[in-house]
Amino acid sequence: MSEKISNVVIRRLPRYYRYLSELASEDIQKVSSLKMSKDMGLNASQIRRDLNCFGGFGQQGYGYSVDKLRKEIAHILGLDKHYSVIIVGAGSIGNALVGYENFKRSGFEINAIFDNDPKKIGTKVSDKTVLPVSDLEKYAEAHKVDIAFICTPKECAQRTADYLVSLGVCAIWNFAPVNVLARKGVCVENVHLSDSLYVLSYMYSNR
Repeated sequence: MSEKISNVVIRRLPRYYRYLSELASEDIQKVSSLKMSKDMGLNASQIRRDLNCFGGFGQQGYGYSVDKLRKEIAHILGLDKHYSVIIVGAGSIGNALVGYENFKRSGFEINAIFDNDPKKIGTKVSDKTVLPVSDLEKYAEAHKVDIAFICTPKECAQRTADYLVSLGVCAIWNFAPVNVLARKGVCVENVHLSDSLYVLSYMYSNR
């Protein structure tokens, strides 16, 4: 199904999930597409079209069950599973990601962090000991690795991605300031933290 769904629609799903999670925390049991559109700043018909891509979750005259729709979107996003995660790069971004507790609550368990800097190897990041990159192959042989976060300098990013793929890693979240590529069948999400800041700068400068 995912091959037939627009990437734009898929990228709206986390917004729906966060919104529904907020409603659930307030013990709100149902919501209409009109209410969602007002709260989220989206067109109601667009919301209905997005959700209809994955099946009919609402009832005419009733709207959507918050709990049911939240669980359905969680399932679509794969948030009803657990993932074993490693981080390559124990710099400021890598360290911050290790300490982000919401990952574990969402099913993403960060189990190890690696670096090739002798000054960092053996040090503690939260409750994780930084391991040498040279141990990656041995680690991957002994442990399941679903997702790898790349937090290296840009010069090392593609080489790191290639190495991870060679070890059987099939999902990469890349924070290095350069896009990395991988063969078909490997999922890659390149994150450029500065991009949204630059957009904010534009909006502020042209307000």
